[in-house]
Amino acid sequence: MFKLIKRFFSPSYRFESNDNIYDFLLRLKERIDKLENENTELTNALYEMENRLESKIDNVHPVVYNIQRKESSENNGTL
Repeated sequence: MFKLIKRFFSPSYRFESNDNIYDFLLRLKERIDKLENENTELTNALYEMENRLESKIDNVHPVVYNIQRKESSENNGTL
């Protein structure tokens, strides 16, 4: 409720007489291009990090436990 009131009474952006909508759209287009470029770089960095992590996980050798079943002399090997 407070957000609605705050948004209602907050000043809105208005174009001045010397502002050009075309210039505003160009600035938005440049900003979009920049954000898309940063998004691509971030995605590439995440893939690189994922590949490094997978290679490190693949290099870890699992622990092999030498567990053998003990059979009692009463059962003679049967359960």
